[in-house]
Amino acid sequence: MRIHLLYFASFREARGRDEEEREVPDGTRVRQLWTELCAEVPRFAAFPSMPPAAVNREYVSADSALADDDEVVFLPPVAGG
Repeated sequence: MRIHLLYFASFREARGRDEEEREVPDGTRVRQLWTELCAEVPRFAAFPSMPPAAVNREYVSADSALADDDEVVFLPPVAGG
């Protein structure tokens, strides 16, 4: 199945792009996608745990299953002062 990933802020900088289309196996969970991304982007792997994720603009748990044509965003940490 095909999903659409969006990258924001520090994740966009680390990945070097704003978005991508990606093929993933049926039944892929959000956590599995994050693990796959961490293997490809070392800066992602530096986070102690998976950041919040949204699928189709709604927050989801790490165990949520993805479906064909889903839009997935992992929300990078934000610092402020």
